[in-house]
Amino acid sequence: MKKIITGFLLAVVGGFAIEIGSVPPTAALSGENGGIVNGADWSSSMLKEKVTVLFYVDPDKKDENNALSKALKAKHFDRKKYRSVAIVNLAATWMPDAVIEMKLSAKQKEFPDTIYVKDKKKILVKKWGLKDDASDILLFDKSGKLIYKKFGKLSQKEIDQVIALIEEKL
Repeated sequence: MKKIITGFLLAVVGGFAIEIGSVPPTAALSGENGGIVNGADWSSSMLKEKVTVLFYVDPDKKDENNALSKALKAKHFDRKKYRSVAIVNLAATWMPDAVIEMKLSAKQKEFPDTIYVKDKKKILVKKWGLKDDASDILLFDKSGKLIYKKFGKLSQKEIDQVIALIEEKL
């Protein structure tokens, strides 16, 4: 009986993992759970209408995918058709939230075209099955469907693949 229950629970939890080719279940970050750096609420329903690259990052791994960030910046994609979102997993680090939030506010001023979001309670780790304590990269098409995902550092070949997908979907 225990094996049946355990198998069922694993199937249910695994069923929430975000999958290529599907629109993920709606997730929201607001109030004590987080939100956009400017204080507004954030919802995954905002991932529609533009091709969106989403970085979900443990602050301790913030530099892991800098090569992708630089490659995206160098492309100068049309912001009417493309957006970038950086969600910081505040619960994944020992650093105080206040320190990270100050850094995020500064980043938002430096890069006003990127939407910076705080996840204070690992909501996306739980709701979408993202990898915790990592640098996760997700790419969505204009309908909000996931077209690429990678948990961890991207190779140059993978960066080229992300760029090509963005160009194709614009």
